[in-house]
Amino acid sequence: MTITRTRRAWLARAAVAGVALSVAMGGGAAMLGAPSAAHAAAANPAAQQIDGLDAALLDAMKAAKAGQSAKERYRKLEPAVTRAFDFATMTKFAVGPTWASIPAGQQQQLIAGLQRLTVASYVHNFDGFSGQSFQLDPNVATRGPDKVVTTHLISPGDAPTPIAYRMRESGGAWRIIDVFYNGAISQLTTRRSDFAATLASGGAPALVAHINALVDKQMK
Repeated sequence: MTITRTRRAWLARAAVAGVALSVAMGGGAAMLGAPSAAHAAAANPAAQQIDGLDAALLDAMKAAKAGQSAKERYRKLEPAVTRAFDFATMTKFAVGPTWASIPAGQQQQLIAGLQRLTVASYVHNFDGFSGQSFQLDPNVATRGPDKVVTTHLISPGDAPTPIAYRMRESGGAWRIIDVFYNGAISQLTTRRSDFAATLASGGAPALVAHINALVDKQMK
């Protein structure tokens, strides 16, 4: 299974990213300090959203063990990921200041591309099952308009891996706008670092092609 290998990759990518999103997003990684308020996860709609995503990921992992193909697991996982994430907000922040100058049609292509990439990454990284489980932290932190929900991936014989989800209410539901691995590694930071050079050299069309290539690589 690739979960341990992927954890190391997240750490390495974060070390070279060096991109701060705290100004653009109004808080950044510092929000992961001591919470100002906590609520029982079972009664919190943001935590309920993550609980549902955790369950879908476990189902996908078990499906991989049972021999389901990557395409089959993608189809199975896609609805849960689409419900849980606010891809429009995530894409805007991942692209950065040039977002406003990108034509609407290309913006939609980028949003759809990031959605596909997120699902494909989960399919690629959570590709087997050997007794793993998720443990949801009952304490949900409030940071301005956002909430931070933390879950832990429990792997037998290994230290728990914390995954913190920064969430914002959109369309009457709490949705993920960033993911922090091991408590500090921002997915948006790494995406923005990865996207910057492609955007600078070829604009939105080149970034769409780049994202599509990443999806193809993850699905092999």
